[in-house]
Amino acid sequence: MAHDNPLLVLEGLPRFLHIEPAAVVPALDVMIASTRAIVEGHLARAPGPDWDDTVGPLEAAETRLKRFWSPIAHLNAVADSPPLREAYNAGLSRLTSYQTGYAQDDRVYRAYQAVAEGPAFGGLSEARRKVVTNALRDMRLSGVALPAAPKARFKAVQERLSELTSRFEQNVLDATDAFSLVIEDETRLHGIPASVLAPARAEAQRRSRKGFLLTLQAPCYVPVMTYAQDRALRREIYEAYVTRASERGDGRYDNTALGREILTLRAEAAALLGYSHYAAYSLATKMARDTAEVEAFLTDLARRARPAALKELADLEAMAQADGVVLEAWDMAYYSERLKERRYQFSEEDLRPYFPLPRVLEGLFTLTERLYGVRVERREGVEVWHPDVLFYEIVDADGAPRAQFYLDLYARERKRGGAWMDECCVRQRYPTPSLPVAYLTCNFSAPADDHPSLLRHDEVETLFHEFGHGLHHMLTRVDEPAVSGINGVPWDAVELPSQFMENFCWERDVIDLIGGHYRTGAPVPADLFARLRATRTFQAALQILRQVEFALFDIRLHAGFDPAAGSVHALLDAVRDEVAVVKPPAFNRFENSFTHIFAGGYAAGYYSYKWAEVLSADAFGLFEERGVFDRATGLAFLHNILERGGEADPRDLFERFRGRAPRIDALLKQSGLYETEGNG
Repeated sequence: MAHDNPLLVLEGLPRFLHIEPAAVVPALDVMIASTRAIVEGHLARAPGPDWDDTVGPLEAAETRLKRFWSPIAHLNAVADSPPLREAYNAGLSRLTSYQTGYAQDDRVYRAYQAVAEGPAFGGLSEARRKVVTNALRDMRLSGVALPAAPKARFKAVQERLSELTSRFEQNVLDATDAFSLVIEDETRLHGIPASVLAPARAEAQRRSRKGFLLTLQAPCYVPVMTYAQDRALRREIYEAYVTRASERGDGRYDNTALGREILTLRAEAAALLGYSHYAAYSLATKMARDTAEVEAFLTDLARRARPAALKELADLEAMAQADGVVLEAWDMAYYSERLKERRYQFSEEDLRPYFPLPRVLEGLFTLTERLYGVRVERREGVEVWHPDVLFYEIVDADGAPRAQFYLDLYARERKRGGAWMDECCVRQRYPTPSLPVAYLTCNFSAPADDHPSLLRHDEVETLFHEFGHGLHHMLTRVDEPAVSGINGVPWDAVELPSQFMENFCWERDVIDLIGGHYRTGAPVPADLFARLRATRTFQAALQILRQVEFALFDIRLHAGFDPAAGSVHALLDAVRDEVAVVKPPAFNRFENSFTHIFAGGYAAGYYSYKWAEVLSADAFGLFEERGVFDRATGLAFLHNILERGGEADPRDLFERFRGRAPRIDALLKQSGLYETEGNG
């Protein structure tokens, strides 16, 4: 069957063009059966208390299964179709059932425990000791020590959660794709850049419609909200966006009941394991000690940011009032851009011509080489899921392959919104050596007939952010998959390398690397760069409060909130009353499309973005002191952070790099808040 089903060929890269939805479940059944047979056969031999007899073979079997599922999960995110979705959902249910059962197998637990307590444990490498201790912790968090009935219930809860979170995300995708608005009167589109209108006209023609077709995809939605002079149009698009997957939008995709059930089941799972709430369960694998520490961190940030945020909001309200407008949520982006233009003589559109995507990529790869001594080289002839997808290899200075990655850059239908990095293959040495392979995914505007894809500066930051995640996965030197790359890294530290990379986008020397006019190649003019730099702290306090709002909502949602007795929407409103200065309209249903916490890995962990930003800003401070291209500092970051994966405590790794514990000062300075706070 391996010859008939390309999914069962695990050597080399996935054969994306040969993957058929009908083959997913049969191949998964074969893989689960073979993995189970390997595990059972190994345990039946009563392995001894050392790595080679016990942990190595078990870890290899699980890594093999994870590698099998990776291209299926990825295709579900970037090339969704009804047959693939059906196959993915059916397969996910089977996979979750197997994985939870494995994690609850007390024979596996005892085998790992024997290694942890055996005489050879102290002689294992740091990475291998971490694999064992993490595995024991994670099996306890999967209910391995529970009596039979609670253990079975925990397994059933996990399987149901897997189904619900997948449906939640799919509803958001479907609701986003289901909306379109055709505008035939071109006067309603005044202010919207030509770079947005051209594809909108082309999309209308493709669907045999007149005029311009607007969607909720980011390359259309963001510019419409930022530049459209027609206030009624902004409100219509805004309302469609913030009511996605809710009872206020297309009822077919309403996530309200799904969200309540997800929260209920998470709370039940945590209670089965003896935790007071799901947030306590979630934090058991993170840097933060408890919810009190998370809340204190967030409320302190809100306290520091609030005075500046009130001033920023007042400036916006004054500008809107000059137009006879009482500022509403659908006016925020529009008047923010007008205020930025007035205050700094700067518009994001001014920079677009200087950031053609090919040039940005070339500069990003050059920066990577200068910092870390590795080269990024294009590779042709690799099977990909869409013609726009690119493929690259990272090689060491001596030409030896280090890693590979797929790059999927453009927005399209049936592709999940946002930007992310995920792993295709992970670095390992046993049983057969393999190098890490990453998926890097964004949703930028596609090239037009007369020019390449032109990026806003914030889109450049997004690209750098995801590439930072990719480097963390790809440049690892750890050979144990469970702690290689991003694996085993606490969730509130995993954003360090990604947010760290964003800082380079504000440096003149880096802008010269990644920027050049798409027609002439001319560098970004000095005055335009100065105006860009001046905008770095523009509305930074409002942005901090927005992130704090989402993070507090998330942590409180998972810390004792009862969805049967209370309203999720009311909880979000209560958080806004406490920390926000901008209150959205009553029809806003942001929570129904908050996939980060309901379908992603950020449940009771959304605070991680700001937590890790303290680390990333402080880490970049060393480059500010020594020079953004300083090779010695780059290599120190490489050796102490990127190469170490999850094999050590991130606090220790940070201190090895920085020479001290992290400080919040750098983040406050970046946000323009340090001066107001005195010594911080």
